[in-house]
Amino acid sequence: MTRVNSLRRGLGAVAGYVRSAPGTYVWLAVLFVTTVAVHHMSPGFEQHFLRRRSTNIHELSRTPLRVLVTSAMWIDGGRWLPYAFLYTVFHAPAERWLGTARWLLVCVAAHVLASLVSEGLLLKAIRDGIAPHSAANTLDIGVSYALAGVVGVLTYRIAAPWRYAYLAVAALVFALPLTEAPTFTDIGHFLALLIGLACYPLTRGRGKAWNPKETLTALKG
Repeated sequence: MTRVNSLRRGLGAVAGYVRSAPGTYVWLAVLFVTTVAVHHMSPGFEQHFLRRRSTNIHELSRTPLRVLVTSAMWIDGGRWLPYAFLYTVFHAPAERWLGTARWLLVCVAAHVLASLVSEGLLLKAIRDGIAPHSAANTLDIGVSYALAGVVGVLTYRIAAPWRYAYLAVAALVFALPLTEAPTFTDIGHFLALLIGLACYPLTRGRGKAWNPKETLTALKG
């Protein structure tokens, strides 16, 4: 009976956590459905299907609003579990802290602005002869720009001096790919991190910053 009660409490805690970040887990559920759908597509059709929902130059020039929305509903590579982990570690705490509306605003700003700026840089590279014309139709879907933006804004959730260590690690993760043959996606990720950092005004009035030292002390006590 004790095990049953413990299981119920555990499931209740998980359900409560999910309910506290509805936007995160609804989005994750949509990604699960679309990932299952991708696994049932033939490789050739999958590439054509996803390219039509990609924020590449060709699609952005035709239906920008549509692809900016649909590109955030699919995962390139078809691996859902890593994103379930990352959403729980980054998106859910950000949504619980900022509230669904502010969290969503950070996600949209990072996804849209990073997509447009990185594709604009790619367009310039094509016109300058640095990148091939075929790059205008490249595959560029996924939720990583929004994730990078949330990683950035979470900097303000952590109390100093831990904040600076977190920021240093995040900056290193996103800046390292820029040191060797960076792609437009690498540039987009770094831009999205900066956009998240620029969302500081949205964090005002959201309560005391989290202090890891206080948490460790409470656990030991």
